Amino acid sequence: MGSHLSPVIRARVPMKRVVIVQPRILIVYLLISLIIAVPGYLSAENEKNPKRVPKVNGDLKVDAVLDEDDWQKALVMELKYEVRPGENVPPPVRTEVLLAYSESHFYAAFKAYDPYPAQIRARICDRDNLYDDDWVALVIDTFDDKRRMFDYFSNPLGVQGDMIECPDCEGDSWDAIWESAGRITDEGYIVEMAIPFSSMRFQRTEGDQIWNFDAVRSYPRRVRHHIGLFPRDRNNNCYLCQAEQLVGFAGATPGRNIEFDPTFTSLYSQERPDFPEGDLQDKAEQYEPGLTARWGVTPNITLNGTLNPDFSQVEADVAQLDINTNFALFYPEKRPFFLEGAELFNTRFDAVHTRNLADPDWGMKLTGKESGNAIGYFTVQDEITNLLLPGSQGSESTTLEQKSIGSTVRYRRDIFSSSMIGVLLTDREGKDYYNRLAGVDGILKFTKKDQVRFQLLGSQTRYPDSTVEEFDQPEGRFTGGALDVFYLHDTDSWDWYGLYREKSRNLRADLGFMPSVGSRYLEFGWGHTWFSDSKNWYTMLNVGSSYDMEEEIDGTVLLQGYSFWFDYNGPRESGIHGAGYLYGKRGYDGEEFDNQYFRLDSYIHPLGCLELEFYGIVGDAIDYANTRQGDRLRLNPAIDYKLGRHLRLVFDYIWERLNVDEGRLYTANISQLHLVYQLNKRTFLRTILQYVDYKRDADLYIDEVDPEERHLFSQFLFSYKINPQTVLFLGYSDNYFGYWDVDLKQNDRTFFAKIGYAWVL
Repeated sequence: MGSHLSPVIRARVPMKRVVIVQPRILIVYLLISLIIAVPGYLSAENEKNPKRVPKVNGDLKVDAVLDEDDWQKALVMELKYEVRPGENVPPPVRTEVLLAYSESHFYAAFKAYDPYPAQIRARICDRDNLYDDDWVALVIDTFDDKRRMFDYFSNPLGVQGDMIECPDCEGDSWDAIWESAGRITDEGYIVEMAIPFSSMRFQRTEGDQIWNFDAVRSYPRRVRHHIGLFPRDRNNNCYLCQAEQLVGFAGATPGRNIEFDPTFTSLYSQERPDFPEGDLQDKAEQYEPGLTARWGVTPNITLNGTLNPDFSQVEADVAQLDINTNFALFYPEKRPFFLEGAELFNTRFDAVHTRNLADPDWGMKLTGKESGNAIGYFTVQDEITNLLLPGSQGSESTTLEQKSIGSTVRYRRDIFSSSMIGVLLTDREGKDYYNRLAGVDGILKFTKKDQVRFQLLGSQTRYPDSTVEEFDQPEGRFTGGALDVFYLHDTDSWDWYGLYREKSRNLRADLGFMPSVGSRYLEFGWGHTWFSDSKNWYTMLNVGSSYDMEEEIDGTVLLQGYSFWFDYNGPRESGIHGAGYLYGKRGYDGEEFDNQYFRLDSYIHPLGCLELEFYGIVGDAIDYANTRQGDRLRLNPAIDYKLGRHLRLVFDYIWERLNVDEGRLYTANISQLHLVYQLNKRTFLRTILQYVDYKRDADLYIDEVDPEERHLFSQFLFSYKINPQTVLFLGYSDNYFGYWDVDLKQNDRTFFAKIGYAWVL
């Protein structure tokens, strides 16, 4: 579906030397001027006439038949506008959305007409995996604040997807409990949805409420058409300010809004302690009950608590190249407890990244919104304490074998029409250790085309003496700070932007993910976009360039250069995103290196059931292990093939080599296979295989390295899922390792099971 709020700013690369004069006074002056001088746009309201949603008895069976009397009373709205690729043109197909509510549920149904029903893309899959299909969606701003929307998706067979979108977040990690059904007919398809108010967040009022609303249909044929309720102004950076409005929902109640999610997990693992010698021996045998509870204190405030929580992941992390890297790799959060209200904690800096909380004993969380005030709080006791130790040219990590308490407080205030300002506090406390961080951030949309986003942070830290000595960290209590200011002017055809970011050497965000500190970064650039309709050889073209410069706090240049890029969307859902050329220099370990390369990121759907992707990069690189110039080539093809309605195969392959003057330094291969057979909407069997093979020329390394490393990971999972919390998982995983003088051999294996139940009162 893509972001409704602003275009994704592409990853840019550097340009030429610029002396960065301390700009703090100028930036503060700019922010104050913007706040004082904001024009009337900031207080402009949506002037559309709200459409009333009728209240019904709610005697509806969610079966996509729509033969009950309540559906005859529903509000009917037609999706009259194709908004992408066409700009507010008549859509190629007709779509209606029907809306109603009862005291306990919000109901919606789609009648999606299609002259060629045989071409409808629909398959049985797990939730949140439907976005390659035809789909329909509800986009709801229940607080009428034009800042956050709850999205509910369904494909033509009733497979669900949901997400929360906001200015600094977008993703499908949020899961709600609701009902959906779909069926294909001779005229197209019908989807029916029933969303309990206990799974929504909305205003606390006894009378009518006003919600901003859109209904969207995604219609993939020669191109993917997006169809909506209202015309979109592409020169307006506030999507929800243009949305339709619904009025009603008086008397809507989430009921007692209490949910208990007990779980029981068991695990049995074996490991070869003297690898590669010896036999597999018992390592762990665990049988652990757990409980997570949720209470909707009010319709807009939620309290969560957990005891001995199940934080196991049944989805393996995607394997990433970790050869010739100097900073820690990022892995996303997937654990349910942390996903509740997670969007509230997102800011310009990754100051909150809950995967740092590795093995919690207990936790509690409070999230919600009252009028224009959003609040978030969590506290977790962690069995161990993982630390990321950042630097300007690389990062390290370590673990303190001690418990710690991690806490975060977030407050955000809506200002004007679609702007906001917020405060963030984090604290992590352990024995002879603490890290505290505080900051302020905001989004100021001072015209329909212009916005500024900013964040200011300060931290205070103390590490144990052993960590100070081993990793050369500051002694005693030390402090640090950071500043980020981003300006964007965005129109239908032109955009330009500027970014300044500074992080002091002693900044620490131990509850976040900030592996790089001790530097200043400056970037500015522009882009021009052309749009066309679905009959042309392109639907979107974008070209642009940028200038980037990063230096250490003492002035040592880390990178500088110019980048040029080209983006394309066209027939067969094809695209080239981020194709670009960079020319510049990069500094590392006191030396300067050439930094010129070309990159390409592309995809195409030659068939509705087949997607091909390719990412490649060729050009200069640094050999970080030996501090010298290198020449890199990376090839990353991928295939996503759906065989019939039930079987899906995803294969991803990465090949990379790095040459230096003396020869081939290394060759890296990563192969990843996901094979899923979906028996029905609730049940699937999945196999994940990951194979990593690194080959090095040990004679070209200063330090001793193994000439070859191999790793084979496999996971097999049976999943039965009634809803996101009522689940049964049975699985097996193992790891094989091999080296230059050791054949690939099994190192460990694990059998695991989980049963969870959502008991909603």
